[in-house]
Amino acid sequence: MNPFKLIKNGIVSENPTLVQCIGLCPTLAVSTSAINGVGMGIAATAVLIGSNVAVSAIRKFVPDEIRIPIFIVVIAGFVTVVQLLISGFAPALDQALGIFIPLIVVNCIILARAEAFAFKNSVLASAFDGVGMGLGFTLALTSMGAVREILGNGTVFDINVTPAGFQPALLVILAPGGFITLGIFMAIFRRYQSWLAERRGVPAPETSDEGCAACGAAAFCAAGGDKPGGKPLAEGGAK
Repeated sequence: MNPFKLIKNGIVSENPTLVQCIGLCPTLAVSTSAINGVGMGIAATAVLIGSNVAVSAIRKFVPDEIRIPIFIVVIAGFVTVVQLLISGFAPALDQALGIFIPLIVVNCIILARAEAFAFKNSVLASAFDGVGMGLGFTLALTSMGAVREILGNGTVFDINVTPAGFQPALLVILAPGGFITLGIFMAIFRRYQSWLAERRGVPAPETSDEGCAACGAAAFCAAGGDKPGGKPLAEGGAK
């Protein structure tokens, strides 16, 4: 086990937002400001680390047939603790993030790492995987939030950073702006990965042609094909 590699994997190679494209609902909804991105990222990271460690610790005692409900119960416990801490120590952040804190229970990132990694690896490796994925998610959210806040409000972390006369682009902090910003960030990150691969003399990463089967959440997603709990599209799977 290489802790640095696991952490780097979550930030760069398999960034949950910019590479795996999972957990996009909270990404688009709360990345309207940098502080929201940091708060959501830290909350998700805490749940990721806790749930990964717990799932890895009990993995040998969990029957395959009921592993997903058990994962959700474990995740829900950590989400409850995190939500209570946020509401107690950062009520303003709790109000800003709203329903997206309790919805971490069904966040694709959390479930995917529990299924694809923690259920198959040691406690320590799972903890570092949670750290890496959490940092990758936090950096993506915070970066997007900072850009949208600057362009849409003229501030970053509520500090005015634009010159007098700056006209904010309201579109950037609205829903369409979230999709546009995410697309630009994905394109830039993809270009960075290609540049990095070229510099190292290795093949550039390519988009998987396996469709949903390549996703860590495919095992419990309706689009997961012949994975447990999934159906092919022709038989009524998700479209």
